[in-house]
Amino acid sequence: MIARLSGAVADIAGDQLIVDVQGVGYAVGVPLRDAEALKDGDAVTLWVHTAVREDAITLYGFRTREDKAVFEHLISVSQIGPRLGLNALSRYTAQQLALAIESNDLKTLSSISGVGKKTAERLVLELRGKMSVAPTAVSGVVVAAPPKVDDSFAVALAQLGYKRSEIDLASERIKAEGLAERSLGERITAALRVLSGGSAYSRPTETR
Repeated sequence: MIARLSGAVADIAGDQLIVDVQGVGYAVGVPLRDAEALKDGDAVTLWVHTAVREDAITLYGFRTREDKAVFEHLISVSQIGPRLGLNALSRYTAQQLALAIESNDLKTLSSISGVGKKTAERLVLELRGKMSVAPTAVSGVVVAAPPKVDDSFAVALAQLGYKRSEIDLASERIKAEGLAERSLGERITAALRVLSGGSAYSRPTETR
């Protein structure tokens, strides 16, 4: 089984690459955003998923281990094949997909070519809590994507542009005010109140 390829790009056709490895050309399917970032002659290293069927052996390549891991999670879901997996990683990063699944963001998932509402719901149902993405720089902050709820919280705030120190501050304030067990959406809302100079806890407005 081929797990990784390092060579030079010999040809690009849509999301299909020919990677020349010491004179041998390997056909590899890649996310379209990766293909568009390359040109003939570029040196490339790809983490490879090898799909073996009775009639073919097909290679799918990814620039990072995180992309490969998310692709393999996606195609483990019933009725999700490699084409939809590539479509997902062509539109969104591994971190964005993991966050969308963990936060039940059906709108984001349904925007992927070939994914409708029912398929998006199935992705969340089968993968929520299972997605695991290694630390990656987002907006200059090192964060980790799900499966842990606190990690989802950090990813969401980092994608909104907040720094690690601000995320840590908001997290500590939320814990101090007894909101650590609230839903992800509630904790993000509380964090935004803290980072705007207010209290994590939204107290009801008194009426006279």
